[in-house]
Amino acid sequence: MDLFLQKDNLLIRTATPDDAPILCRWWNDGNIMAHAGFPKGIGTTIPAVIDNLAADNNHVLMLEIDAEPVGEMNYRSVGENAVEIGIKICNPAQQGKGYGTDFLKMLIEFLFLQMGYQKIILDTNLKNTRAQHVYENIGFRKGAVHLDSWKDQLGEWQSSVDYHLAREEYLITPG
Repeated sequence: MDLFLQKDNLLIRTATPDDAPILCRWWNDGNIMAHAGFPKGIGTTIPAVIDNLAADNNHVLMLEIDAEPVGEMNYRSVGENAVEIGIKICNPAQQGKGYGTDFLKMLIEFLFLQMGYQKIILDTNLKNTRAQHVYENIGFRKGAVHLDSWKDQLGEWQSSVDYHLAREEYLITPG
């Protein structure tokens, strides 16, 4: 299913093979991927990105502001009523302006109201306090913290924190 969500000048749409070059560039950029534990990037190729886009359960989405790609999101089912999401604003000039919050709300409403999911989960690096602030302001509840649970590409221990949002909690207190 192709996704197309628009609110004012913001657009979330299904990524296509035409997006593979920019996704490949972003995913290979250590500055963009460091927060996810890949300070050297993920070392992917355009054909590998195209294969990733074709995966059945992984929905990769492009984020655009005024028709310019600025980041990406993804979602995948992790059970009958649950979905896991991720987001990256990849253009540094567009970070810290509230766009991540706006994009997340657009996707959350779609997943709850149109797709019928009952729970959304995500995780982030424990050091990524900016993302945690955004998630908590939207209504996500902090779950488990996994201290020193994996090593990044530089061999440094990393910790992560889980978040979850139930449909009824979001609909009661929409942000």
